Amino acid sequence: MPAYSFEAIDQEGRPRKGVLEADTARSARGLLRAQALIPLSVNPVGQSEAAGGGSGGGWGALGRRRVFNATALAVWTRQLAGLVSSGLPLERALTALTEESENAAQRELVAGLRSEVNGGSTFARALSQHPREFSPIYTAVIGAGEHSGNLGLVLDRLADDLEQRQALQQKLVGATLYPAIVTVIAIVIVVFLVSYVVPQVANVFAGTKRALPLLTQIMLGLSAFIRNHGWLLLGGIVALFVVGRAALARPAWREAFDAAWLRLPLVGRLSRGYNAARFAGTLAMLAAAGVPILRALQAAAETLGNRAMRADALDALVLVREGAPLASALAQKKRFPGIVSMFARLGEQTGQLPAMLQRASQQLGAEVQRRAMHLATILEPLLIVAMGGIVMMIVLAVLLPIIQLNQFVK
Repeated sequence: MPAYSFEAIDQEGRPRKGVLEADTARSARGLLRAQALIPLSVNPVGQSEAAGGGSGGGWGALGRRRVFNATALAVWTRQLAGLVSSGLPLERALTALTEESENAAQRELVAGLRSEVNGGSTFARALSQHPREFSPIYTAVIGAGEHSGNLGLVLDRLADDLEQRQALQQKLVGATLYPAIVTVIAIVIVVFLVSYVVPQVANVFAGTKRALPLLTQIMLGLSAFIRNHGWLLLGGIVALFVVGRAALARPAWREAFDAAWLRLPLVGRLSRGYNAARFAGTLAMLAAAGVPILRALQAAAETLGNRAMRADALDALVLVREGAPLASALAQKKRFPGIVSMFARLGEQTGQLPAMLQRASQQLGAEVQRRAMHLATILEPLLIVAMGGIVMMIVLAVLLPIIQLNQFVK
């Protein structure tokens, strides 16, 4: 039965919004009047998104923001997995989630999914109609679960993967947040001291007609440059950023940049480990769901944010298509950590490829977290020492003329 979103007012003139099921829009209006509501607008849920464009550009009624963020999608998937695993039919599980949702946008989206499932569509096909909310990998895993008859188990594994990925991202953000805040504050303080404090103090000694110390002269020159050309410098930085973004939009330049990024001493290893963990985890989840290995490799490669590693994964896909074992194909790509090919080889030998790949993903994720925390631990005191050194130089630039003047008076 189709779902309709409605806007209405009650007998006291208060607005009401929601979603209901009816055979036609006319029937939906009749149901609203039966509830003592005056319908203002009744629109099919499925057509709301079609009006916004099939590219996932957003629904007209819901705006352009995504209905599910990463955390909300993981929670919703976990809830759906629990309901389906308990033996509840998919249609009733979606109905329960529609009724429990406190967010109007989520309620309308889930009602639309339920409507499409009730109309005979598969759940994966219903999800594919909303590409902005559900990625192709998410849809592929759901489709494999429906095909194998283990939708509850697949949903549970999918929720695990989403939660683990979200936890890893949060820990990485948490490890880099404090150094980033310290860096920004340090830059603001230094610019303020150099552009305002140093000139004010140095002007006091301008009338003495004595040569200022070299450090003070350097600081005054830097201060004059910032005050006179600061906006030009800022404009140059912004222009450089825009040009860099435009250059990285070209696939060849982006791949070269990502390859160079992987060769950096610390952040390169972090990036390689994070991308490899994501690749192995996605490949393990898809293989466990019964997705063919070639299709799983293609989908896992698309999750890689680093274009150089994505190119290596696609090259490995070609080798596997030609008959090479997965472990051998990955071992030839040196950008992937050796642990991925090692566990893939163990999985192929024991017939437990998904489990071995998942173990590789977990170990890589733990290593990335350890390295990120170690890097943050090193950066924090280094930033404080560097900031202290810069402030000391500014203070010396201010104090040296005073010391020189006292010596002259004596």
